[in-house]
Amino acid sequence: MASRIDERNIKGFVCNVSSSLSGRAWQWRGGNMALGMAADGAGLLRQLLLSRGVQEDDVDRQMQPTMRAFLPDPSIFADMDGAAERLAQAVLGGETITIYGDYDVDGATSAALLIRLLRQLGVEAGHYIPDRLLEGYGPTGQSLVQLAESGSSLIVTVDCGAMAHDALAAAADAGVDVIVVDHHKCASELPRAAALVNPNRLDSSDEAASYGHLAAVGVAFLLGIALVRLLRAEGYFVERQEPDLMGLLDLVALGTVADVAALHGLNRAFVAQGLKVMARRQNVGIAALLDAGRVKRAPHASDLGFALGPRINAAGRIGDSSLGVRLLTTEDTAEAREISALLDRLNEERRAIEGEVQLAAEAQLLGQHNRSVLVLAGRGWHPGVIGIVAGRIKEKTNKPVFVIAVEEDAKDGSFVGKGSGRSVTGVDLGAAVIAACDAGLLVKGGGHAMAAGLTIEEGRIDAFRDWLDERLGRDVERAMASRALTLDLSLAPRGLHAELIEQMEAAGPYGVGWPAPRVAVGPVSLIKADVVGQGHVRLIAAGQDGARFKAIAFRAEESDLGQALLHGSRGRKLWLAGRAKIDDWGSVPVAELLLEDAAFAD
Repeated sequence: MASRIDERNIKGFVCNVSSSLSGRAWQWRGGNMALGMAADGAGLLRQLLLSRGVQEDDVDRQMQPTMRAFLPDPSIFADMDGAAERLAQAVLGGETITIYGDYDVDGATSAALLIRLLRQLGVEAGHYIPDRLLEGYGPTGQSLVQLAESGSSLIVTVDCGAMAHDALAAAADAGVDVIVVDHHKCASELPRAAALVNPNRLDSSDEAASYGHLAAVGVAFLLGIALVRLLRAEGYFVERQEPDLMGLLDLVALGTVADVAALHGLNRAFVAQGLKVMARRQNVGIAALLDAGRVKRAPHASDLGFALGPRINAAGRIGDSSLGVRLLTTEDTAEAREISALLDRLNEERRAIEGEVQLAAEAQLLGQHNRSVLVLAGRGWHPGVIGIVAGRIKEKTNKPVFVIAVEEDAKDGSFVGKGSGRSVTGVDLGAAVIAACDAGLLVKGGGHAMAAGLTIEEGRIDAFRDWLDERLGRDVERAMASRALTLDLSLAPRGLHAELIEQMEAAGPYGVGWPAPRVAVGPVSLIKADVVGQGHVRLIAAGQDGARFKAIAFRAEESDLGQALLHGSRGRKLWLAGRAKIDDWGSVPVAELLLEDAAFAD
């Protein structure tokens, strides 16, 4: 039985669930049940696309998200042509170029992409990745001037720089050109730069602004296209092979997914094609990361976010921030394995530190239960893990969260906090942080809709908390009101099988803005329910049709859902809802459910 649809659900709730064990109503994605009626693979794929907002006349293009179909002319972006011209001048003139990257995955992949591209063009560019703890986010005037003094005549900042007014002014005064390649929110006044390429510039055309969801690595790739096009026109490739731009898409895919960029439009094409490149394992650094993450098959988008990204991020959080770029640019297999092993160890250490900070942050939740935006702060918290902790608490509370690590300034004895925020759909944290800077509440800050960073004096944290509630309260209220669980299919237990999952994967890759299909399976009885790992609830469910399958709810032990599954479901029939995946650890692939919600069926 491929799908199970009750006619009573057409105008009502999926499986008649108006309030689940986690308090949510179940509704069809897109407000219709057409997907449940799709009987074959082609029909299923079409309906998955339609339910994600694809227009009827665009279905064929979206079925195969190719670069040719989605790639824009880079010249639509402000300063893109100027940036390409300055880079081409440096290539032709043999200048010393340094890529200045952020310490996260987007920064590392952006820097690696430009370094590898310039290497193919005959230029060995240097790199500079700031230390998260000692230097903080973004370029500093001191570091840019030092790079100029050491011989760099051109610096390209990637995934940072859009709000670095003082640092770029210092660089300009020192006589070094800086190109900024970024995607974070911009203020109306731009910093002094040779060029600033960012689809989120306020003076962007409507067409350019429509690409505001790109990660910085996507913007860097477009700059690469513009550079190669210009060099081609200059005759640079008459006696030289053109670089393999498409071969760099594995880096674009990794940075895009790890930065939680919305996977629609061009980003979806980047990731779809980048995964194909990654499967060939041409980049020895990425191949070593795949081995460290025990990914032996062709990688999926989820592997980039859960297996590869955290290992690169670990370097910037608690280790040497340059390790990610070194890994992604090396041509030495032995070096790649050595760095990958070190990143693996750092990632384990990061997990332990993260757990300690999360416990301390969660202890403050009770005092903020009436807040629209949670602002959790503590002295001595490791600033390298606050973004992860903010994301964990956001998942747990379904509210935007800032986690702030407060430290004493060795120079004057004052206490200053470095904070990281994670948001929910419909609440723009990046814009709020920029507005808070303008209001004088923050020392500095920036970001995009779903994530933001800031620096704040400890004494202003309470005022910032109140200001966020006033500014974002209504947005959060609307977001909380729309918490219904949206589903694509309802199935009898025997309908959950590997073939169905493979058919659904054809509409991927999935991620933020392009959600993976969610299915409801049931009615079932629980044969087993226990806790594994760090609070994960593991289930074995059986249907009346004789089929059995495994399900797991990550970090759900202490939630209402987890407690009901562990202690309150004995002898009762249930509907289980979540994302279906293939468990390929055994000799025969089997379907399992990544459980997100459940409801009683009787």
